[in-house]
Amino acid sequence: MWRRSTRVLCRHVSRREYSRICPPPAKSAGPLIRVSNHIARLGPPKEGPKPRQLLSLPPFPGHPLPGKRSHEDGVVSRVTAVSWVKYYFDGIYDSTIQSHFKQGLVQMECPGLIEKEGQMKPMRKIRPSEVMEVGARVYIPVSVVESRVSRRFDCIPSGTLYPNADEIEYLQRRVKYKDSAIIVLNKPPKLPVKGNLPVHNSMDALAAAALSYGNNEGPKLVHRLDRETSGLHLMGRTKESVSLLQWLYTDFNKGKSSCQAWDDACEARYQRYWALVIGSPKEKEGLICAPLSKVLLDNGKTERVILAHQSGLEASQKAITQYRVLGPTINGCSWIELRPLTSRKHQLRVHCAEALGTPIVGDYKYGWFVHRRWKQMPHVDIEPTSGLPYKLRRPAGLDVQKGSVLSKVPLLHLHCRELVLPNIAKFLLILDQKLDNMHSAVSSKPDILRFVASMPSHMKISWNLMSSYLV
Repeated sequence: MWRRSTRVLCRHVSRREYSRICPPPAKSAGPLIRVSNHIARLGPPKEGPKPRQLLSLPPFPGHPLPGKRSHEDGVVSRVTAVSWVKYYFDGIYDSTIQSHFKQGLVQMECPGLIEKEGQMKPMRKIRPSEVMEVGARVYIPVSVVESRVSRRFDCIPSGTLYPNADEIEYLQRRVKYKDSAIIVLNKPPKLPVKGNLPVHNSMDALAAAALSYGNNEGPKLVHRLDRETSGLHLMGRTKESVSLLQWLYTDFNKGKSSCQAWDDACEARYQRYWALVIGSPKEKEGLICAPLSKVLLDNGKTERVILAHQSGLEASQKAITQYRVLGPTINGCSWIELRPLTSRKHQLRVHCAEALGTPIVGDYKYGWFVHRRWKQMPHVDIEPTSGLPYKLRRPAGLDVQKGSVLSKVPLLHLHCRELVLPNIAKFLLILDQKLDNMHSAVSSKPDILRFVASMPSHMKISWNLMSSYLV
């Protein structure tokens, strides 16, 4: 009797085709009867989970990471996958990143497998404790960057000559870092950096009133962002720091100094921008080497930057930009990452519009004709893994007329997201004293500083609109 029941039990277990962990593959079912509001209708079966849109991280640079100590007592510490993801998405909650690892959503390219034509590269899931190798590329769903959008607009609505208390408090909240040498703040869009007679609420005027912090003079501009561009903005607090930063941001050939740490920190300096462009570059990543020149229009009233001709008859400036596509094309647009290697006026905007043929959304100066065609054309973009078309959803209760990609006149979608530079306050003491044995309080400070700024409201809305519907 016991053997007979055992056989029946084994026979019953062998018939089980699936478990809760691994459900059976979806079968092609016919129309189903659905009841809503006491009315029965014949409708299609429920759709399965949609594919996730993946965000590509840059290749792992190796040791040490900029702005982070990787050497302890002469031993090189290894960087795990979760540490690399947290480092790149600085400012995102650790619980959000951990949940993506627990759900198995973080993947990495498989170098041994061959990529098929028209499909994405074969990938595998990775654990948070997996050690990163140089050149390894990690993919993670775009839901990791999605965030809530505040109802307050990011620019200062003022036209007064002298800033009031609310404007001063608002600008002080935008400061991300402050020491004796520099100030780093997250500049809002539509705020001019350098003011003139008709512009009153400019960055230099507001900084002189709000960011002096007890000094006789306010901080001075070191590099400039366009009025519509948002992101990390650097200012010097003293004459020594301003002169050192201006030397650092010049494109002349800099000679080696007597301090090896300062030379290494200067080589590690870079800026990274995120931009939403119309269309998609032909190559997923590359280097743009296109010199720029300036022309005068309207009898010298306006100035425009264009790509220099190969004839060489007109004055031109060398301009180099690295770019990398972050994800697929949705609604005729794609997100890209830009890293300028030179500092030229409107360099990123001209390189995107004329060199790549994909102008930045909201850049009407260099891409007005493409904006007209883009708004009038219906877009059908295909998901690479499944071959199904994307559908841009509109979340309920979200104000899309806030300069986002769906507004009639979107704002410029260009944001300085990441900034890495030497610790100016530390190296001013080292270069002035020219001593190898510094005080322990000075030597313990990091050689490199790294900052990451969140996107403004209109870019957050565009990011959520173009990504969250797939997750």
